[in-house]
Amino acid sequence: MTRKQRRLVLISAGVGVLGVAAALVLSALSDSIVFFNSPTDVIEKQVKPETRIRLGGLVQPGSVVKGDNLRIRFEVTDGNKAIPVTYQGILPDLFREGQGVIAEGKLDPAGVLKADSVLAKHDERYMPKEIEDSLKKTGHWKDDYAKAKPGAAQAKTR
Repeated sequence: MTRKQRRLVLISAGVGVLGVAAALVLSALSDSIVFFNSPTDVIEKQVKPETRIRLGGLVQPGSVVKGDNLRIRFEVTDGNKAIPVTYQGILPDLFREGQGVIAEGKLDPAGVLKADSVLAKHDERYMPKEIEDSLKKTGHWKDDYAKAKPGAAQAKTR
């Protein structure tokens, strides 16, 4: 085998090994990537049970039911549809009815999200783009949210 042929074989083998490594990394990441969904998205897309999702919206007023051993049940709504959520653990201090929330977990066959983490919206200064768009679509967007964003006040004074 000539030097040129050996070099070509080594380069080809290196590219092949890199391709296999990239494929393995991407397949490993696909299990841990979770996209944001509104309740309407989850219902319309007919998300399969045991699928890991991140659900965002507002805590439906009157839906919070506290149980034993730090169990809680509530509904997340985007103003159009609502999805029940169950969670066991300590909730964030800012969690309350009517407040923005993001719950991450798996759907059970009954359509209830079994959350393993719940995040409460800090204040109106941070609002994920997806939640903002969802609230605007359903008519639950308040102009106060835009005014409270850090860049909004500067833009108005210019």
